[in-house]
Amino acid sequence: MPRAASIRVDVKPALLRWARERAGLAPDELAHRFPRLADWKQEEARPTLRQLEQFAKATRTPIGYLFLTEPPVEHVPIPDFRTAGNRRIGHPSPDLLDTIYLCQQRQEWYRDFVHSQGGQPLRFVGSANLDSDIEMNRSGFAGGSDPREDGAMEKQKSSVRQSRGSPHRLLINQ
Repeated sequence: MPRAASIRVDVKPALLRWARERAGLAPDELAHRFPRLADWKQEEARPTLRQLEQFAKATRTPIGYLFLTEPPVEHVPIPDFRTAGNRRIGHPSPDLLDTIYLCQQRQEWYRDFVHSQGGQPLRFVGSANLDSDIEMNRSGFAGGSDPREDGAMEKQKSSVRQSRGSPHRLLINQ
């Protein structure tokens, strides 16, 4: 049985180019690390599985993407309001996508945690959209909804007090 390091794998040249461009690297930046990269792109040679794993790491690309038949189209999974003139980001960077996915995982974990502690949904969450007429009330919250209403802030403070003995910490902006 061949060793894992010597198993050769097929990879489409378009995916190698896509991974490099996605990482924002120039062609020559990878050439010194992967001397046979030009041969892989010309399909004159195939990388080993280990080489492809190293290439994926160097380009910050999930290795499974390199086995697709064509490059995927990656979209920022949330509205991005940071751009000037509301222009779309053509190619989100791996750093941006990693940060967004990590934040989404943490939000989901916290949502599950609050639910397991008996927390109830807050009225103001999801109460506004892009078409909403927004006003600030005297306490500075949009649409007249104050998260401190109905004891929501006290419940959060109580959760923080209860968590003090655990290795986990909750951060609350006030």
